[in-house]
Amino acid sequence: MENLLHVTPSHVSLPNSYAVPQLPQAKATPTDISLPVIDLSRSRDEVCRAILDAGKEFGFFQVINHGIPEQVLQDMESVSEEFFQLPAADKAHFYSEDTNRPNRLFSGSTYKTSKRLYWMDCLRLARTFPGSDCKKEWPEKPEELRNVFENYTALMRGLGMEMLHMLCQSLGLPSDYFDEDQSAGDMILSVIRYPPCPTPDVTLGLPPHCDRNLITLVLSGSVPGLQVFYKGDWIMVKPIRHSFVINFGLHLEVVTNGIIKSVEHRVITNSVQARTSVVITINGTEDCLIGPAGELLGENKPPRYRTVTLRDFMRIYNKSLENPDAAIKERMKPFMI
Repeated sequence: MENLLHVTPSHVSLPNSYAVPQLPQAKATPTDISLPVIDLSRSRDEVCRAILDAGKEFGFFQVINHGIPEQVLQDMESVSEEFFQLPAADKAHFYSEDTNRPNRLFSGSTYKTSKRLYWMDCLRLARTFPGSDCKKEWPEKPEELRNVFENYTALMRGLGMEMLHMLCQSLGLPSDYFDEDQSAGDMILSVIRYPPCPTPDVTLGLPPHCDRNLITLVLSGSVPGLQVFYKGDWIMVKPIRHSFVINFGLHLEVVTNGIIKSVEHRVITNSVQARTSVVITINGTEDCLIGPAGELLGENKPPRYRTVTLRDFMRIYNKSLENPDAAIKERMKPFMI
């Protein structure tokens, strides 16, 4: 519990364990480069094309007019802030460094395969669809947390699956391709807190990484910090009020045989403002098979990836994280044909 960053009012210096050797800085990126912004109120065909184009070029995009009520987003942001403002004693029992616990509060990194730490705290909660009453395992304080988080995760599940259905339509896959076991694993809600950092130029909130899941939906608030790697440089994602940042994971890249890209991204810190991101990830079951969809293969379109269980994919890929400096391409080599 003493490792949590946000329980300390201010940090005077950065512990050595948080320093990132040779931290690459963003170049002077032209201001006209930004993520595609997709208006979900437009025609379905137009939205489908836009999602496919964004997935091919960036692996990321932002959505507006998404149908999630503004009050739901405000409640989620408010309760998340209240949780991090609770006295340490009210959440000490929820703190754990056991990565096998589906519901926990922890600090330093989502990756426990190296000794390098990152400037973040995270409340990680799991929810199974359909049906199970997972919220009984969630924090009891603030009082409204369980109901607010339950409502939010249900609505975000619907939005995420609709994004996948529209992607299938644009790719020529059956609209329900990602239903069932491809998306029936635990859906993970991560509320990540990035406190003000005394020396933001020598550490990161999260390291450069590709998400391993199917699809990720992020409510990132008004404080910038998320950067996406694009054409050799890091571009800052510009916050848009009550929008979502959506990106595709390695699971989806494999299924689409590389048509859709899972792109590196990272989070930088700042010395002035705390930043909170609410992250939803949709995942397959451990036993589901992931490999290129047959509909996307042909005589001139051979498979680029092997078909493996998601369990084996995660085990092999996670092993590669023991070297935090390994290139993403190196980590994917065991799955390439």
